[in-house]
Amino acid sequence: MSPSFFRVSAALLPLLLTCTSVYGQNTTTATTTTTSSTTITTEDIPTATPSPTGALTDPLPSQAALPPKQAWCLSEIFCAGELLQTVNIAHLYPDDKTFADKPTTKSAQEVLNAFRNISSGTTYGQVVEFLQEDFTGEGQELEPLTLANLNPEPAFLKNVTNPVVKGFAQAVHGIWTQLIRGTNSTSLCSGSKCESSLIPLNHTFVVPGGRFREQYYWDSFWIVEGLLESELYDIANATLQNFMDELNTFGFIPNGGRIYYLNRSQPPLFIQMLSRYVAATGDRSILTRALPLAEKELTWWDTNRSVSVKSPFTNQTHKVYHYSVTNSAPRPESYLTDYTTANDPALPTLNDTAKAALYAELASGAESGWDYTTRWFSHQADGASLRDLNVRNTIAVDLNSILYASHIALRDLYNNTNPSRQSAHTTAANALREAILDLNWDSAKLAFYDFNLASNSRNDIFTAAAFYPYWSGIYPKEVLASKESAFGAFSSIHLVMNRYNGTFPATFIETHLQWDAPNAWPPHQYIALQALRHLPANVSSGALPTRPEGKSTFALLPAGQLGLEEAKLPGQPLTADRNATTSGPDADVSLLSGSVFNGGNASTTEEGWAAALGRQLANRYYASTLCSWHASGGSIPDILPRLSDAELNVTQSTSSFGHMFEKFSNLDIDSAGRGGEYVVQAGFGWTNGVLLWVASNYGNVLAAPQCPNLLEGVTAGGSNTKTGGGSENDAMVVRTPAFAVSIVLAGMLSLLYYQ
Repeated sequence: MSPSFFRVSAALLPLLLTCTSVYGQNTTTATTTTTSSTTITTEDIPTATPSPTGALTDPLPSQAALPPKQAWCLSEIFCAGELLQTVNIAHLYPDDKTFADKPTTKSAQEVLNAFRNISSGTTYGQVVEFLQEDFTGEGQELEPLTLANLNPEPAFLKNVTNPVVKGFAQAVHGIWTQLIRGTNSTSLCSGSKCESSLIPLNHTFVVPGGRFREQYYWDSFWIVEGLLESELYDIANATLQNFMDELNTFGFIPNGGRIYYLNRSQPPLFIQMLSRYVAATGDRSILTRALPLAEKELTWWDTNRSVSVKSPFTNQTHKVYHYSVTNSAPRPESYLTDYTTANDPALPTLNDTAKAALYAELASGAESGWDYTTRWFSHQADGASLRDLNVRNTIAVDLNSILYASHIALRDLYNNTNPSRQSAHTTAANALREAILDLNWDSAKLAFYDFNLASNSRNDIFTAAAFYPYWSGIYPKEVLASKESAFGAFSSIHLVMNRYNGTFPATFIETHLQWDAPNAWPPHQYIALQALRHLPANVSSGALPTRPEGKSTFALLPAGQLGLEEAKLPGQPLTADRNATTSGPDADVSLLSGSVFNGGNASTTEEGWAAALGRQLANRYYASTLCSWHASGGSIPDILPRLSDAELNVTQSTSSFGHMFEKFSNLDIDSAGRGGEYVVQAGFGWTNGVLLWVASNYGNVLAAPQCPNLLEGVTAGGSNTKTGGGSENDAMVVRTPAFAVSIVLAGMLSLLYYQ
């Protein structure tokens, strides 16, 4: 695939956040509260009003034939059908999810009758009037709650030594107050008075933030990690109780808290959340309810997502797992996006069978959490698109590693109270471990890859998923054989720390897809850090290796591990019109005087190579979160002053108080990520959870980051001499000029809806 996206620097962060309000006339009210650590702005739940893309008297564009009704989603308003398709064809909101989350103001029958009155020769104006009369604000069935028991000084802060680092951790700890939600019983659609897509929950929960206004499955693992660090044990318990309610009701945990998610799950991390909660609190009383439901979750995955595979490497047959959703219509929350992908007039026409298969692939990609990435493509030629998704034929290494770890965790949670179930989980885990090492491990490249059922071979795209087996406790014999081999398995982290300004990207392939380069995601940094921490001491000690004379750190990678030649790696910008060199020592732009820029303080004790990489990655994550938060208006009283209006004007953040983003750029430590189906979101649950976990576990080696100067044309990252020298003043990263904002935003919006 040809790179088809563009850099978005700090200058665009707030515009990406507010483009919904600019283009969808989003209205909010805000109140400001002060905690002991920082000033926090709490926004009420926003409401978008329709913003037509044509004249009110213009007829809507012609439509393709309706997809089949979906047995798992029967609403005639919020599920596949004439009403949902017509509203999305009108394209009155920048985000398809907006309409899907708007409760009706009348009974379902009254709404359907009103729609039928406009369903012939429909104009934009008729749809606008219909929406204004028959629907209320999205998310109104939920309400922000007061977090009464927030301890301003949780114990983990004692682990943090640097005052700036500690102050930021305390500020992020306070952000939970903005993300706590409950079901608003007074606004629920009960009986026949109205209809909503919400799945009501019985207990308090934390939302990720932004458009993700409900409880989500895999996000909650990292949210729970943060809640445990914040000593909000009751909220962590409530989160688990909500998931158990869903297991009771549906037999599985849906992707999120809406009826349109009821055909798919997400990476199955419930059992590991439960394990972490019990370990942190000592509360085993929860297990009376939880253990049978944990068994139910594994049974659902076994029944609905397992497949038998005969290995081309060993001829052994394994039971493994894949993401595979039964679906033959556009996803309601991304209806126009999916509809356009299937009906794009610039591409070959698809018949109904091909469309159904594409819709199943799109839903399966969403189930994976990685929606979307070249990782899932059936081929990697230039011009590949979402029509080339091959998710259902992919044995994802991370999914199978998660299920392996779930069997181990569930076995241990029984604590000798049920030997037969413990034995069963040990057997299942051992079989899955053998399958992963057979199908997904490449001993020559020292890396894990996805297995492709269509080609009956391993894929050659290296992704952040390669670290999941180590986090789960799966160590190939080659990694355990020597320090050199163990380092080889993690040498890509070393390369990123030296070659780029940010954290570890999802892949090393640049596209407009959000789970590809240059985007770096908080969960992946957590997984990589945990993988490094879990390595046995005998192979993780000793200093980091030095690069060969005249070469970059790319030379330290096992041959073919990344599946790319060095010259094909994404370039690290140095100025507005110049990237770093693609090879040789000058490609390692962040290596300054023998240390990594924004890599933190080395431990006073002897530091092995794995601990050194962990320290560097932890610091780089801290730098990405803090610098982008500071650049968007964040401040810490008496510790980190708010930037000047002149500086914040560069990022259009003069009225903002700091944003925690869902993803980051690995090219720029004060930039959010980009690409995908929706604008970058802030909040953000898993970002905060990982930040607090990092502060707790790396607090003594975290240093205050050196953030870019917003008033300079270029800042932060670096060029080094051939010997690895150079000064920190040499370090720099490109910043997109403010005058480019309108051009970039137009391109962004185009990509959001026409992938």
